[in-house]
Amino acid sequence: MPDSITTRSPDASLSDGLRAMMRGFPTGVAVVTAVDLDGTPWGMTCSSVCSVALEPPTLLVCLRAASPTLAAVLARGELAVNLLHEEARATAELFASGDPGRFGRVRWRRDAGAAGPHLWEEAHAVADCRAGMTQPVGDHVALFAEVVRVTRQEDCRPLLYGLRAYGRWPDTQPAS
Repeated sequence: MPDSITTRSPDASLSDGLRAMMRGFPTGVAVVTAVDLDGTPWGMTCSSVCSVALEPPTLLVCLRAASPTLAAVLARGELAVNLLHEEARATAELFASGDPGRFGRVRWRRDAGAAGPHLWEEAHAVADCRAGMTQPVGDHVALFAEVVRVTRQEDCRPLLYGLRAYGRWPDTQPAS
């Protein structure tokens, strides 16, 4: 039982309450990338990613409805989910900034079979996906993405985000 409980005042908005609640729910950090029909790469930092199913392997990704990244995903029907490693905070901030030159400031590639740009120096894992069902939800779109390929780096730890700060996976010792 907590020592103190903070409740929402009657005049505080429910959105503010939800935002404050979710700040305390740490998550990994992803950059969702796609290429539009003209071949232009797009990407945005996204912490709204979760696993839905193993058969077929499916992720849920929630993107801002007005995002050019979402437009590129929907135009081509594919995306890459780059899970950032603990040294990639600057990349997370860059792709959250909206900087139009962000792809000129990171090393990336799009190999044959890749659904979107891979941030290969910044990611500990990348899932190439086909876009599936979408559902508009407020100012976002929930997208189910079927994973068609996973690329991983073995010796990397994930970048974490919570309480409006980036963090690292703690050192752990095996249980005795």
